[in-house]
Amino acid sequence: MKLSRTMWILGLLLVLTPLAHADGTTTMLFTGVNGANNGVYYVSPYTGIMNYGTSNAQTVGLFCDDINNDVYIGEVWTANVTNMASGNLSNTRYGSTTDGNPNYTNAANALQLYEEAAWLVSQFGSHTSDYVSLQYALWDLMSPGAEPTSYSESGVSVSQWLSLAAKDYGQINPANFEIITNVGPLAYRGQVQEFIVETPEPATVVLLLIGIGAMFLLALKRQRQQVAA
Repeated sequence: MKLSRTMWILGLLLVLTPLAHADGTTTMLFTGVNGANNGVYYVSPYTGIMNYGTSNAQTVGLFCDDINNDVYIGEVWTANVTNMASGNLSNTRYGSTTDGNPNYTNAANALQLYEEAAWLVSQFGSHTSDYVSLQYALWDLMSPGAEPTSYSESGVSVSQWLSLAAKDYGQINPANFEIITNVGPLAYRGQVQEFIVETPEPATVVLLLIGIGAMFLLALKRQRQQVAA
C-alpha cells in the first residue's frame, strides 16, 4: 500500500496548496507583466508569488484595482489577504476609512464595488484583446474619472464594461476572490498597489479529488492483481 499512501499524501498537498489563501497575511513577490500596455504603463494580468520564501509559495495572477499607487518587478512586501466573502473589508484599500480620506469608497458600498471588480477580473480570460479597457474599468470603478470611460479596444467601451459589471456582478462567487492589500496603517497613496486574486472554484477542487480517487483505485487494483499472481 505504499504507492496508494504516497498518492493520497500528494493529493492532499495539491488540494491544500490552492486553499492556503485564507484571511491573514502573506509575503508577496511581484514577478512580471503580460506585455499589454496603454503606451505608458503595463496592465493586468500581472504575476506574483504568494507566501514567498516559504514551502507554500504559489504563483498567482494579479489584477490591479488601484491606480493611486505603484509596484515594481522584484518588489517584496507584506500584505493582508481578504476573502470577498468574509464581509470584513477593514484591511482593504477601498473598504477602510481609517485615515478619514474622503476619496475612500464608503465602506457600505465597498463590497459591491469589489464584487464588480471581481466580475471584471473574470472577463480577462475570454477577452484577451480588451486588457486595457478592462484595466481602465477596474481603475475607474474604485477611482472614478481615473481613465477615460469612452476608451474602447474591440467595440466595448470602458463605460460599457462598468455597466455590465454593475448588472452581472451577482454571477460571481465572492468566495473565489481575494484582495491583496499592503499591511496598515493604510493610506490612499504612497503604498504598494492593491490586487485581486482569483482562487480555484470549489468545482476545481472536486474534480481534483475525483482524479486522485481514480488514481488510488487503479493503483489498488494493480496491487491486488500482483498479489493474486
